[in-house]
Amino acid sequence: MVDLVFTAEGVDVERYAAVPTLIFKLRITSTPLDADVRNVLLQCQLRIDAARRRYGPADQERLAELFGEPSRWRETLSSMLWTHATLQVPAFEGECVAGLPVQCSFDFNTAAAKYFHGLKDGEIPLSLLFSGTVFYRGAGGLLQMEPIPWSKQSDFRLPVSVWRNMMDLYYPNSAWLRIDREVFDELHRFKHENGFTEWDHALRALLRSPPMESMS
Repeated sequence: MVDLVFTAEGVDVERYAAVPTLIFKLRITSTPLDADVRNVLLQCQLRIDAARRRYGPADQERLAELFGEPSRWRETLSSMLWTHATLQVPAFEGECVAGLPVQCSFDFNTAAAKYFHGLKDGEIPLSLLFSGTVFYRGAGGLLQMEPIPWSKQSDFRLPVSVWRNMMDLYYPNSAWLRIDREVFDELHRFKHENGFTEWDHALRALLRSPPMESMS
């Protein structure tokens, strides 16, 4: 039987991916150390442990949409799912270091993106929960397999600056907002009818227009 231990040791930004991607540096150690691991099909669930950091007044204001008023945070501040990632680890003996690619969304309709954007500095407390299958050579050279239990995990503190630098790299001075298709069609008509060449110009014009009177 082979047992694996996973340790998240660092993170880098993948500069040339199709979408914003972080590469988590994973150290994988086998027990026994001389185990002949042939392949690991690894699955990882990444969770945000929001209660494991402090929040200043500015953070609390920006995160009110997620967690409500600070007086309720003892009840509402809890772990939340960020995303899932997969990795195929090639053969190794004893120990190896692998890069786990994690694609990141900039859609502000997702709780994780709202949370990341709401923090200006500090670190994001994460839990990486692992599962999957390990293939190894057992006694007599026979190929064997073992499931990786969900109890395998590693804590990691992601610097907010890393996430922000990544988004600035992929979307310089930009943000994403998903809207209803009918609303988009109305906005598109407004942009065309008023001769705007940029979406920013159309949105600014709407923001500066007098508020609509409430319907009786």
